[in-house]
Amino acid sequence: METKIFQSDQINQAAALLRQGELVAFPTETVYGLGANALLPESVKQVFAVKGRPSDNPLIVHVTDFSMTKEYVESYHPLTEKIVQHFWPGPLTLIFSIKTGSLSPVVTGGLSTAAFRMPDNKKTLSLIEETGAPLVGPSANTSGKPSPTTALHVYHDLKGKIAGILDDGATQIGVESTVLDLSGEVPTILRPGAVTKEKLEEVLGIEVPLDKHLVTESETPKAPGMKYKHYSPDTPVLMIKPADWKQAIAWAEMNNKKVGLLTTPKIADQYRSADRFVFADDTIEAATRGLFSGLRALDEAQKADIIFAEVFPDDHLGLAYMNRLKKAAAQNYFAEK
Repeated sequence: METKIFQSDQINQAAALLRQGELVAFPTETVYGLGANALLPESVKQVFAVKGRPSDNPLIVHVTDFSMTKEYVESYHPLTEKIVQHFWPGPLTLIFSIKTGSLSPVVTGGLSTAAFRMPDNKKTLSLIEETGAPLVGPSANTSGKPSPTTALHVYHDLKGKIAGILDDGATQIGVESTVLDLSGEVPTILRPGAVTKEKLEEVLGIEVPLDKHLVTESETPKAPGMKYKHYSPDTPVLMIKPADWKQAIAWAEMNNKKVGLLTTPKIADQYRSADRFVFADDTIEAATRGLFSGLRALDEAQKADIIFAEVFPDDHLGLAYMNRLKKAAAQNYFAEK
């Protein structure tokens, strides 16, 4: 299969393929999604096959506006309107209880709930509108590997497996959306993202708990990205705490380990390595934007035996960054034995 790269003036062609049941990857402000018509179960099944994704993993349904969800949702949480007004379009996915039979179990993972998002990307909103149906859109990569933040990343993983990719350059945020569960009484974050716990609490005026439960391989997750290990390159990753860099580098040299550095300029300037990916600046925003790109670049270069990755405080946007990094590293920090 030829995988075509679509530009802005070719959105109608990409939409035609989606209506026919083909798969087309699309850009969002977070990462690139692997698009299929959410109303065509056989197409959605192909998403799992192409990604190598467990079929019990629910998918996010991407819509053009809030009214598009009403055909599927059974009931809305009382705070839904306030949340949507403040955060849609944007990097926030909302989970609702849905009407029986309104969406295929292939989309919901067999659950009585479904996840919805309105992405903040004009090209993709046009694509959904042109398709005339909502689109499922898990990250457009091989399952378990770092998510794609450019069309080139998608092409690298899925060339010849999907019909096309709608290109919109590099994504702005770099990690997947926050997932907020509104199917119960208390809004609960199932996956942290750029819409932080603090931002939600400021708007809603209530405490918004974070579900830190990590799902094992035998459990059915309620939202994507809840597995214990995820986003992992083939090269092993170790998280390095601020006080441990000198010791970690010395350990690597002593054990003849070629190290790839995934760090801010502040750390990178202190150590010389055969291979490195340096974030654009020292901020958590730059680190989050560059995390998946950096993991991919260091892995694909095949110059490192191990990747040393910089950690950030587990709060605000750092919570989203560390959530992904911990899973990429299989929860492993450097600790000299």
